[in-house]
Amino acid sequence: MKESMKKCCYIKRDFITPEEEESLLREVEPHMKRLRYEKSHWDDAIHLYREREQRKWSDENLEVISRIRSESFGPGTEHLTYVHILDLHKDGVIKPHIDSVRYCGDVITGVSLLSDAIMRLRHKERKDELVIDMLMPRRSLYRLGEIGRYEFTHEVLGDEESEWNGKQVPRSRRISIICRDIPKACNSPKTDEIKLTPIPES
Repeated sequence: MKESMKKCCYIKRDFITPEEEESLLREVEPHMKRLRYEKSHWDDAIHLYREREQRKWSDENLEVISRIRSESFGPGTEHLTYVHILDLHKDGVIKPHIDSVRYCGDVITGVSLLSDAIMRLRHKERKDELVIDMLMPRRSLYRLGEIGRYEFTHEVLGDEESEWNGKQVPRSRRISIICRDIPKACNSPKTDEIKLTPIPES
C-alpha cells in the first residue's frame, strides 16, 4: 500500500512561480472579497471558508490550470469544466472527509496559494494505524488520487496542529485552486436526486 500511495498521492514543490501565484491571486481576489467566510459546509467538512467556481480564466492563468491537469490526470481524462476555488481563513480547518463520488472522479488536485499547510490522510477503517501527513508548501501542487482518494479521509490541519518533523508550520489564510475529473457514470445520481446551491461564478 505504501508504494501505491506514493504514486497516487504526492506533492510537487514550487509547481508555480511567485509571478504565477500573483497572477492567479489578481484574478480570484476581487471575487472572493465579495463573499463572507462560512462557518459550516453543506457536508460539515470545512470550517471558516469561502468558495466559488470559475470556468473562464485569463490566458496566462489558463496555462497554469492546463499544467495542473497535465501533471495530475492521465491522457483522455474528462475534466470538470469549472475550477473550484477554496479560500480557507487563517483560523479555518478542513475536517476529515472523503469527497462524494457523485461530484468528482478519481483525482483531486490543485495548487496552494498564500500559505504552507499540512494535509493529513487517514485510512477510513484503520484510522489509528494508517496515517500520512503531507507538507504542502506555498505554491506547491498536491495530487490526491485513486486509493488515497477513496480509501483515506483527508483534512487540512489548523495552525496549532500543523507540525512537520517536530517543527511548527505557521499557517495563514490559504487559497487552493482545485481541479477534478468527471465522476464515473455509475456514481452519478439521477438529476432529481441532487439539490445543490450554485456557487457564484462572478
